[in-house]
Amino acid sequence: MQKIIFYVVAFVCLVVTKIHAQENFENRAKVIAANIERITKEEKAILKNKVDSINARWEQNQITREEADTQKLEAANYHAKRIEERVAVEEANLNLLVKEQVDGKIKERDTTKTDEEGYFVLKYKKGKNKFKSGEKRTTTQLVVAGGVNNVMTDGALANSKFRYWGSHFYEVGLTLNTRLAKNDNLLHLKYGFSAVYNNLRPSDNQQFVKSYDQTDLAPSSVWLKESRLRNVQLIFPVHLEFDFTPVKTNDKGEKVFRTHQNFRAGIGGYIGANLNTKQFLEYERDGYDIEETQNSGFNTNGFIYGLSTYVGYRSMSLYLKYDLNPLFKDNATKQNNISLGLRFDFN
Repeated sequence: MQKIIFYVVAFVCLVVTKIHAQENFENRAKVIAANIERITKEEKAILKNKVDSINARWEQNQITREEADTQKLEAANYHAKRIEERVAVEEANLNLLVKEQVDGKIKERDTTKTDEEGYFVLKYKKGKNKFKSGEKRTTTQLVVAGGVNNVMTDGALANSKFRYWGSHFYEVGLTLNTRLAKNDNLLHLKYGFSAVYNNLRPSDNQQFVKSYDQTDLAPSSVWLKESRLRNVQLIFPVHLEFDFTPVKTNDKGEKVFRTHQNFRAGIGGYIGANLNTKQFLEYERDGYDIEETQNSGFNTNGFIYGLSTYVGYRSMSLYLKYDLNPLFKDNATKQNNISLGLRFDFN
């Protein structure tokens, strides 16, 4: 896992280097990768010592075999969670580093000179304008979103048969953002594509059951540790975005346009396709933990379309989207997917 993360970091460094000049992007990325490697080694070393201590106590008949196995499992789960939590901090640092590089906050370096410690020295050209020339009229953004997911049943969200906080959605995509007016920064057309994962977790120990052209919830004959319906979708959203980032003027009196530096709001919609529908069930039978995956389509709509809106500050915004198409094609009860969460547009 740590090697994979390290290779991802190295790949990101390579791609960004070809787009923007950089000062210390590679060095900082290597530090983050090294921190991830160090964290894993530290936690594994501590876990090994604990396991050795537990084995020693068992060999001395201080605890039973069952108690030893339980303690080792608890220790393993604890340190796995510790690794996840500590690595998450480093991954957040990596995301911030990539954003700074894309935003141009890491200055150009002079590769012809080095200081005494081997770091590159910044090169400044005389007569350079105080302000940047601004962004191009069309820019690109990486979109990452996530939050809670549910369904509107006959137009109502109350008394839903799905867990409000247990059902989630995730979205990752790429957008283009075009300023509509040549000399005004308010209106933008934002368009692109996204991969969306919509998850629904039924409440009251229920699962989806397909019967001919109907798909309904039904009580399970066993106690379900997990019951989740997942839809994987590819959508093409289009939004009219209002960007309140003020226009600045450089030393030559020219207007400098920037985006995603102030309050923003967008309204629009999307069309797309439902690529895959699966139901995941986990339960215990005859002392065994069973994980079951059902891939039958469940009569879900293949063509999806809906409305979406967001409002926020800089890169972060509150995000709402609603499928106008019913979740299931021919069900007697109309159910429409609705999602609410946070959206990040990394410019």
